Amino acid sequence: MPQVGLFEAIGPWMVGPSSSHTAGVCSIALIARRLFGLVPVRADFTLYGSFAETWRGHGTDKALLGGALGFETWDPRIRHSMELAKESGLAYTFTIDRTTPVAHPNTADVRLTDVQGKTLTVRGVSIGGGKVKIVRLDNVDVDFTGEFPTLIVIHHDAPGALSFITRVLEDHNLNIAAMRCYREFKGGRAYAVLESDEHIEKSVLDDLSKSPLVIATRLLQY
Repeated sequence: MPQVGLFEAIGPWMVGPSSSHTAGVCSIALIARRLFGLVPVRADFTLYGSFAETWRGHGTDKALLGGALGFETWDPRIRHSMELAKESGLAYTFTIDRTTPVAHPNTADVRLTDVQGKTLTVRGVSIGGGKVKIVRLDNVDVDFTGEFPTLIVIHHDAPGALSFITRVLEDHNLNIAAMRCYREFKGGRAYAVLESDEHIEKSVLDDLSKSPLVIATRLLQY
């Protein structure tokens, strides 16, 4: 179990009664919104474990929707996220799943859709003190927190893909703190998740997109 400091246990700067059930889920949905990089017209949420039992009582629904709207955990607009979603044209649903087994009791899926039908599904877990981990992108298991500038390169699982990615990063003199690789299956889609010590410029994404081996890039940074 990851260690949590005293002030993290007391709680982050937030709107809502619970660092796990409100602040945490808001962060999960906000990470999904930033990774999506598009304006969603629909947000579908699936709640598992303890979220499925206490979601209304702890404001989990409002916090998830607030994150999908782009609100930080401390934004007072979270209290009115349902009304604001309606005003902005963001349709939403909540599904309670008490049967699917999950590894962590504080687990939620966020599926965002834009006007052209493009989608992204993010699974996140709230691990306490407002901290979260992203454990799935679409149908690929991953593991990152979003606390550092994070670059995700979706690419074909083929020889030369990773060497191309690292060469682009070297060309931009970008220092990588951590890199993890995941794939759907051999020869399918793969995900390179890179956490950096420094801000990642858009030109890095532009250069990565020049290779036919790269399917898409996603960038998470504050």
